Amino acid sequence: MHAPGLSETSAFVAVLEQKSFTKAAKQLGLSLPRVSELVRNLEERLGVRLVERTTRSVSPTAAGERLLERLRPVLDDYQAALESTNEFRDKPAGLLRLTVAPPAADSILEPAIPSFLALYPEISLDISVDGGFVDIVAGRFDAGIRAGQQLERDMIAVRVSDKIPVVVVASPRYLAEHGEPRTPQELSRHNCLGLRLPSGATMPWRFSMKGRMVEAHLDGRLSANATMLVRAAVEGTGLIQALHDMVAPDLAAGRLVTVLDDWAPPPVDGWFLYYPSRRQMRPALKALVDFLRERRP
Repeated sequence: MHAPGLSETSAFVAVLEQKSFTKAAKQLGLSLPRVSELVRNLEERLGVRLVERTTRSVSPTAAGERLLERLRPVLDDYQAALESTNEFRDKPAGLLRLTVAPPAADSILEPAIPSFLALYPEISLDISVDGGFVDIVAGRFDAGIRAGQQLERDMIAVRVSDKIPVVVVASPRYLAEHGEPRTPQELSRHNCLGLRLPSGATMPWRFSMKGRMVEAHLDGRLSANATMLVRAAVEGTGLIQALHDMVAPDLAAGRLVTVLDDWAPPPVDGWFLYYPSRRQMRPALKALVDFLRERRP
């Protein structure tokens, strides 16, 4: 039996990590038939079925799960070995894949990207903006940017922002029609829009009352993701509680105003760029970390 090649094992890992032959083909830059052929060749060479295929899903067999678990660190080390040659280049190079929370994409990356790419013309960025927590190892991302309290302990985290205030905001039109709440108790008479978490639960509103934190579960007429809530608040639908970074442009433009400032909870820990501790830091990633750290006020 000929030993399987790197192309076959890479295709196998991509299919299971993407849970799709189509997405794996896009990631690898190959045709769908070619990816299917590579995985089939690997199964034939090993003499065991590795992938369960249906019209709707792709999942590993028991043998495939074990092989995937062993191959992931091997392929990571292989990639790190190739990247290590970049240390001998004049400037860092290569593709960085990042997963980023929407507010961090707006406040941290968007203003920094043009200058970073101009400074490092041989680095490319592939940025996935996602409000839910993403497993960067399974997704084969180089790094992510999330709030500090969302990070796993086995991650190396680098602060790229100061702590972020939490505010309650509404549009001037909404307040003119419904009045301004003066205490958290008065919110029961208002339409308080809820942030829908990836788990399906709605984020409770938090306030600082007499030196202690309290949570309020308020019933509003809309629960949605952060982007939709901000848009609804600007249109006068109701009040939202949000990170200041998320609504800063609308506050500056006067489309939203803050209320209940005296009851604001302590700021959240801020944004962190994080990556797996077991991975050797690539030169391109180090360049990004240093760049964002230097831009921090």
